Amino acid sequence: MSETLQRGLAVQVAEVLRERLLGGDLRPGTRINEVVLARELDISRGPLREAVRQLVSEGLLVHSPNRGATVFTAEPDDVRALFELRTALETASARLAAERRDEKDVAALRSACARARKTIQGGRRFVHRLDLDFHRTLTDTARSPRVAEQLWRVQQQIILLRSPLDVPAAHTADSLDDHEEIAAAVADGDGERAAALMDLHLGRVRAHMTGSPTG
Repeated sequence: MSETLQRGLAVQVAEVLRERLLGGDLRPGTRINEVVLARELDISRGPLREAVRQLVSEGLLVHSPNRGATVFTAEPDDVRALFELRTALETASARLAAERRDEKDVAALRSACARARKTIQGGRRFVHRLDLDFHRTLTDTARSPRVAEQLWRVQQQIILLRSPLDVPAAHTADSLDDHEEIAAAVADGDGERAAALMDLHLGRVRAHMTGSPTG
């Protein structure tokens, strides 16, 4: 296999593993068995190792000399720290999005909200891909690549840690309402309101994960 083909396959494998991680199929703390995975995916271990390295660089997997790669996990204090970081970054991102948005950005945000609403009305409770879709669209609207890079890492880590939890329908409905209100504030160019709404939204998510009150 040529180097180019192997690199392309590694990218595809990384996406397959990412979906399993964020969807809860590979739980926090699980050891990645490369032999089993390579056989299951019907690939050689070269592209798989490259995919694993990519996910280690993103913080979804953790490599240790004695155990190899394991799925990222966190103690309660680490979860709180992740939310502190995400809240600081994403409230700033929401404020910037309101300042920098154009008509295409507003349409993209509203479209992301509509897709999520339609899916949830069809009976799904929480779909990580739709949640990330909204938040990444908001980050794109902020047009701050360095903020986006750091946010992508912490957003994925939080979803991974959240994946084993049952997400009540009421919580999902509240989150959809939050997204739509944030999109409306961005559309209005109201940065302070967009940031305040994002702070409340992330507080709600943190409370669901940790059992601690918002605020």
